[in-house]
Formats: sequence, structure tokens, C-alpha cells
Amino acid sequence: MSTLAAPADDRQTLAALQPIDWKLPIVYGVLALLALVGFGLAAPGGAQTTFEFATEGDFFTIPAVVVPAKATAIVLGLFCAVLAAYATWAARRRFEPGTWLPVCFGVLFMLAFLTWAGAGNGLIATTSLLAGALALSVPLIFGAMTGLIGERSGIVNIAIEGQLLAGAFCAAVVASAAKNPYVGLIAAPIGGMLVACVLTFFAIRYWVDQIIIGVVLNVLVVGLTNFLFSTVLSADEATWNTREQLPNLPIPGLRSIPVIGEVLFDQNILVYFMYVVVFALQFLLFRSRWGLRMRAIGEHPRAADTVGINVNRWRAINTILAGGIAGLGGAFFTVGSGLAFGKEMSAGQGYIALAAMILGKWSPKGALFAALLFGFAKNLGNSLSAIGAPIPPDLLLMLPYIVTIFAVAGFVGRVRPPAAEGVPYRKQ
Repeated sequence: MSTLAAPADDRQTLAALQPIDWKLPIVYGVLALLALVGFGLAAPGGAQTTFEFATEGDFFTIPAVVVPAKATAIVLGLFCAVLAAYATWAARRRFEPGTWLPVCFGVLFMLAFLTWAGAGNGLIATTSLLAGALALSVPLIFGAMTGLIGERSGIVNIAIEGQLLAGAFCAAVVASAAKNPYVGLIAAPIGGMLVACVLTFFAIRYWVDQIIIGVVLNVLVVGLTNFLFSTVLSADEATWNTREQLPNLPIPGLRSIPVIGEVLFDQNILVYFMYVVVFALQFLLFRSRWGLRMRAIGEHPRAADTVGINVNRWRAINTILAGGIAGLGGAFFTVGSGLAFGKEMSAGQGYIALAAMILGKWSPKGALFAALLFGFAKNLGNSLSAIGAPIPPDLLLMLPYIVTIFAVAGFVGRVRPPAAEGVPYRKQ
């Protein structure tokens, strides 16, 4: 019995010897103070905030909730302070409190912020806020899944930005030529896969630094699409660059669920396919032979090779497949949103998708929630500008990038990338 207990005792001793990580408790404490003082005590006295939940076609109508702004924000700030104190206690005891803590803290902090921002400024339309957040998150989610497959396989895919842009371009051009958005949707992954083929060719065949070739590919795709836009698309927009939009396909019954029905189940086929990609990848990555091989070639390619796995072939296959997923994400910029192609319309979303992957700790589920967080931050800025919130518009536009900086700076706890990512495999 003592022999069996020894390893557990050793782990406890090692944990006790490690320095206490005060990073997250400090962040929670600062945010709780901001919620209590900045949003609560600073809220205008007597002002009210209205949260609207009802939409047309719901099974039943949820009445709007009107709350006193100052008192509500103070109470929410106090709850945030309690959670910050719990995080401090957990850090002293050297244990991870679980994902419920950042989720609950984030929800409470955001409610305090919305209560303060909406005080006397009009309605906070909850359903519209969430629907806009999901729409802005779709390219990020596809991009995060692309980066996840590549890095789990050992390939750092900085070229997600170029793959998104190539997918948007191919979808717009082919859909315009065929006058059918579904045909453009088929062409989109081909554009992303072509960029991924170039990445894998130089990264695997010639061992070129993967970050450098990724940045070069991004610049190449931007230059190529800008040239074609200026010379071909602009010269004959009616043929090559019209607005073709995928129609929404509401799911009967589910569409009428209050609040989330319109958000999740009144979307086009591209969004529904995104659901399938995320759930399938979450299952396959950890419960299939393909997922086991992917994790093996990304963590210990030499050991994978000794058991008969062709490391470079599987790295190439996975990265090219991931490029097709990024191409679908790019299609959302054009046929998914009903927009014509524009210069550099991906606007850095590929890099934010990489940050979402890191924030999600190389897990499909985690990357999904991280991408939704970034999309929510961006849409929040748009929504608060529309209702005249007492925040400078430029600061609101900075929200998604501020969240990105915090993510990549390590404020998400300890993260460990796959051990062999970015390292070319040379078979001996």
C-alpha cells in the first residue's frame, strides 16, 4: 500500500516545491476591482438598463428585463470579487480550479460591463448581440481548426491568413461565374488547399522554416488577389465579382427556441458545416486512429516512425486537409455573408485564429470557445457604438485585439504546444 501511495506523495511534494503562479489571481483581482468601481460605483444613479430577449417566431416570449444599473453592477462586481478571492486561495493551495471559474467570472464581468454601458442608452438586444458574435466567429473557428490540425501534426501554419483570403477569392469568382453560391462554396476549399500544398512542399521537401514560408505565402496571396481584383474583377464585375449569398436554412422547431434558436439554428449551410467540423474533430482527435497518428507525429515523430507511420506523408495530408477547412472559412467572407470580394478582406483574421487556437490549448472545443470570445468582443464594439455607449469608438474597435494580446501573452494559464511542432522530420 505504501509503494502505491509513493508516486502520489511525490507528485504532491513536487507541486509544493513549485513557485505559486499569481498571474491569474492578479488579473481576476484587477478585473473585479474594475467591475466594482468602474462599472458599479461609477454608474449613473437612477439610470436603468434594459435587456431584450424576445424575437419573432419564438415558442414563447421572454419579457424584457429592466434593472437598476448602479445596484446591479455593484452586485455583479461583488460576485467577481468573490471569484477572484477563490482564485487566490486556489493559487495558494496550488491546484487548478477548473474551467468553470473563468467562464463564470467572464459572464459576470461582461454582465456588469453591459449593465454600465447600457445605462440609459437604449436596449441591449441579447439575441442580436449573440447572432452577430457567431457570424464574426465563423472564419475564426475554421481558421483555428486549421491551425490546430497543422500544429498537432507538427506543421506551424502561419499561412492561415492566406488560405482564408484564397478561399474567399475562389468562392466569389466561381459563384459569380456560375451564378450559384453553392458552386462557389465547392471552390473555396480548393483555394485553401492550393496554398497549403505550397506550404507543405517547402516545409517538408526542403525543410524551409515554416514561419517564414507561412508569412511569405500570406504576402503572396495578398499580392496575387489584389492584382487579379484590380485587373480582372474590377474590369467585369458583373461576370466575376457579383454578390452571391448562401440562403439561410432554418431548422423547424429548433429555430423557435427563445434566445438561442435564431442564433444557432437559422443559419446557412456553411455555419451548419462548421458545427460538424468542430464536433467531428473533437471526437476524431482523441478517439480515432487518425487522431492518434496525428498526435504522435506532432509529439514524437521518431517514435511514430518506428511503428510504421509515414510521418511526412501524414503531415502533408493533414496540412492540405486543414487548408481546405480554412478555404471554407474564407468563403464566409463572400458567399456566406452575401458580399463581393474586396482587397485584403480577411483583415488579419488568420492571425487571430492562431491566437484562438493557443487560447483553446490546441483543443477543438477550447479553440471554439476562444474564437467565439474574439467574435463576441468584436461584435460588442459594433453594438455599443450603435447605442451610444460612453466609451470612445476607437477603444471599442480595439477590443478583439486587446483580447488577442492577453491570450498570446500567457494570461490563459499554462499551455504547452505539441513538442515537435515546427521541427522538420528527417528520416534516418
